[in-house]
Amino acid sequence: MRRGLLIVVSGPAGSGKGTVNSQLVATGDFVFSVSATTRAPRPGEVNGINYHFIDREEFQRRIDENGFLEYTTYCDNFYGTPLKEAMAVLESGKNLILEIECDGAKNVKRIFPDAVLIMLIPPTFAIQEERLRGRGTETEEVIRKRLEKAKREIEQIDAYDYIVYNYNGGAAVAVDDIKAIVRAEKLAQHRQPDAVKKYFELD
Repeated sequence: MRRGLLIVVSGPAGSGKGTVNSQLVATGDFVFSVSATTRAPRPGEVNGINYHFIDREEFQRRIDENGFLEYTTYCDNFYGTPLKEAMAVLESGKNLILEIECDGAKNVKRIFPDAVLIMLIPPTFAIQEERLRGRGTETEEVIRKRLEKAKREIEQIDAYDYIVYNYNGGAAVAVDDIKAIVRAEKLAQHRQPDAVKKYFELD
């Protein structure tokens, strides 16, 4: 069985990461990575589905034992991708999706150079602002902070392998684009080092 790909999908608030990643998982070829975190569960969140909720002592123990593919801190809490679970998915032939921010994505690429980094973005900054304001769930201060953060994230776009645009009402197109990227990546020469050997074996 051919090994799956490690796919990192990043994008600013309003890019539609949740929708696109959910549709990818629904195809059956992708598995969404469940991160571990030391923050407390929010209402409605389920341990093992939204996150693996663990305390700081357990998180530090896993760090010491190299139990994370990558980890970072955000708002005084740890977040990390469990290494054992990640490798099990890849060895099964499924593609693993990590929905993480830019710093985490760059860490993954450094540790796991074979990872494919995708930046999912709205077509324009103005459309992104419209989406955030259209939610009607956040204060003006929160919206402004998210927009400022988005600018900083877009400035790191050169760290990514691909840029996928999520147009209004176009999540299905973004999903198809990511599926096309995965198909092409699996055909890359460097992922088939035994191609010549197999060719002559079949002769």
